[in-house]
Amino acid sequence: MYNKLPKKRYSHTLEFLKKHVPAPAKILDLGVRNPFSEIMEQNGYTVFNTNGEDLDLLPELVKNFDVDAVTAFEIFEHLLAPFNVLKEIETTKIVATVPLKLWFASAYRSKTDMWDRHYHEFEAWQFDWLMEKSGWNVKDVEKWTSPIKKVGIRPILRSFTPRYYAVYAEK
Repeated sequence: MYNKLPKKRYSHTLEFLKKHVPAPAKILDLGVRNPFSEIMEQNGYTVFNTNGEDLDLLPELVKNFDVDAVTAFEIFEHLLAPFNVLKEIETTKIVATVPLKLWFASAYRSKTDMWDRHYHEFEAWQFDWLMEKSGWNVKDVEKWTSPIKKVGIRPILRSFTPRYYAVYAEK
C-alpha cells in the first residue's frame, strides 16, 4: 500500500508542516484517518482526526479538540463552504494544502464515488482571500508540481505547472 502513496506530495507536505509546527505538537487533521495521519505520528506528532462528518453541516465540530494546530490536507476543495469551518477553528495555527486550478484540466470528479469530488479548485489568490476573509493571516506559502508517468500533453504540462498549494496561517 505505502509504495503507491504520493511520495513527492507527502514529502513536501511534511517538510512544510515541520517548518511551521515542529513536533511534538497536537494536531487536529481535518478528515478521516489516512496514511498521512500515520506519517505525522511517525514524525512525533499526536494526531486527532474528524470522523468523516459533513463539515459543511457541522463546522462547529472543530471546536471539540484542544490542539496546537489544525491541518487540512486536500479537504477544503470538497466543501461547499470552507469559510464556515475556517471561521470556527479556535486554535491559532493552521497548515492547509489545496489543489490548484489547472487551466488545461477540468476539476476532479470521481466516476465511482459521489463524495470524492472537488467543488472548488483554487487559484492561489482565491485561497489566500478565503483564509484572510475567515480571520487568518497567511504567513507562508509554497507550490509544487504533481508529475505523472504518462505520455501526452497534459502529463508534460503537469511536470512544470504547480498543482498543490500549501499555506501556513495564524490568527
